Amino acid sequence: MSTTSTRGKPDAGPAQQPFTYPLRQEFVEPDWRRIPGYKDVTAAEWESSVWQRKHTVKNLRELRATLGALLPDDLAASMELDQKERATMSILVPPQMLNTMHLEDLWNDPVRRYMLPALADRRTDWANHPRASRDSLHEADMWVVEGLTHRYPTKVLAEMLPTCPQYCGHCTRMDLVGNDVPQVSKHKFATGQKERYEQMLDYLRRTPTVRDVVVSGGDIANLPIQALEPFVSALMDIPNIRDIRLASKGLMALPQHFLQDSVLAGLDRLAKKAVERGVDLAMHTHVNHAQQLTPLVGKAVRKLLDMGFRDVRNQGVLLRGVNDSPKALLDLCFTLLDHAKILPYYFYMCDMIPNSEHWRLSVAQAQKLQHDIMGYMPGFATPRIVCDVPFVGKRWIHQVAEYDRERGISYWTKNYRTSVEANDADALDRKYEYFDPIDTLPESGQAWWRDQPKAA
Repeated sequence: MSTTSTRGKPDAGPAQQPFTYPLRQEFVEPDWRRIPGYKDVTAAEWESSVWQRKHTVKNLRELRATLGALLPDDLAASMELDQKERATMSILVPPQMLNTMHLEDLWNDPVRRYMLPALADRRTDWANHPRASRDSLHEADMWVVEGLTHRYPTKVLAEMLPTCPQYCGHCTRMDLVGNDVPQVSKHKFATGQKERYEQMLDYLRRTPTVRDVVVSGGDIANLPIQALEPFVSALMDIPNIRDIRLASKGLMALPQHFLQDSVLAGLDRLAKKAVERGVDLAMHTHVNHAQQLTPLVGKAVRKLLDMGFRDVRNQGVLLRGVNDSPKALLDLCFTLLDHAKILPYYFYMCDMIPNSEHWRLSVAQAQKLQHDIMGYMPGFATPRIVCDVPFVGKRWIHQVAEYDRERGISYWTKNYRTSVEANDADALDRKYEYFDPIDTLPESGQAWWRDQPKAA
């Protein structure tokens, strides 16, 4: 006998949830010895930061030597063309990160797609948005001293150095970070490091409205602890500084750095001082896919938490072909929570840098993803998807004020002035634009963009 539900429809039996927990993927360190270039590497070598840095892949020749036959010839050729014609970042991939790629299908591997981009990955119709720019968030425009961006009323970003232990293809700071590439001559700091740091600290001592400092770069994993520790310690001596966030993708890409005795000792001293001073000290990392998380990452995170860091949080980036499905995001978030003990925090829309259209999603797509991941994780661990709107800053994806879906133009408002708008009476009344990838628009919207005059 058939039964009916309370809505009068036949009961077809238990329905499947869109996402199934627990996770099916094992949390293990992939066997690096499957990679030809690492077949004789010992565990002690693998866990050495010095070894990892020495063997980091810096160009296509080294990638071929490391992967051997695992690197398809057509993919290698496409990567070579990309470096010559489109890439805004040079190649830099530590062995730890290379080892998390699915080597049996590198063309479709999500980590490869953003760390080792190929020309064939990119769009040929709309490879570059007409409104894309090198410093798309105008961070340098908001420098109050060189390298110190004061965009929010109570928060600043300290760009400590212009290098990382790894270079992401979609790097939002491609204007400053990394080596020159054929498409981009990078901006160079004009002031020496020691003087820049002193200028940053002096500004913060003179600006009691700032309470929160993000110490970033580049990546602090490339800053010797002998330079990082005194700067962060000096921040804690400034009475108005109550939150300090250290930013490092290297925590995931090169956890070996954070497991060195000297680094652990320096961070431990900072953690103890933070507790004494009542300052919240946290680490922010950048993981885009679940397969990048391994037991070594978890080990490094536990060291930080055990010594007294307030949190270790993840700020990922939404990327097409990498994590643009509810399953990919939920797999990542639960792996962060359950195994790595990292708190999912934000997922940013990919910024409007040159040649990034194949990675970017539309506001509508991001809104749907936010909807689809709700309800699975505890509220405190449900990440917010945010759009970093030029001259505005982070906005939750549903805070859009107006949205022209045909032309892919969203309009956003804000409730504070940035450092470049101190005398702008209208800054809080105007609407600020953000642009969807043109290939996601209906044909009428794409036609409208084709008719727009090209920028000079």
